[in-house]
Amino acid sequence: MQRVILNLNLNLIVVLVCFSSLLASIVMAETTGDATVSSEAKVHIVYTEKPTDEEPKTYHLRTLSSALGSEEAANDALIYSYREAASGFSAKLTPEQVAEISKQPGVIQVVPSQTYQLHKPVGGASMLT
Repeated sequence: MQRVILNLNLNLIVVLVCFSSLLASIVMAETTGDATVSSEAKVHIVYTEKPTDEEPKTYHLRTLSSALGSEEAANDALIYSYREAASGFSAKLTPEQVAEISKQPGVIQVVPSQTYQLHKPVGGASMLT
């Protein structure tokens, strides 16, 4: 009986060591990925105060121009201007540009845009057909 318990304990220890190693590998991979910050422009959502005296897109371009240095750069970076449910815009920004636009008056928050993938049904068949 003691031998069975000893074998079970050893098996449990082996499983825990393997799990710990796997978990440590995942954490280290995520940490190393974040340590190398890319200067590549990525899409961000910039939430702003709602403009009262001008059109939202004009206000968004003016805010973006202040951070990027020119109207041309702002027009190139702007992807979409939100006006109904929220006030803000999406734009392709480098980490340096995110830092700069975050300092602009009227900017409430800047967050990276995220795309969520919905799971497909097993077998790839559409449930809507």
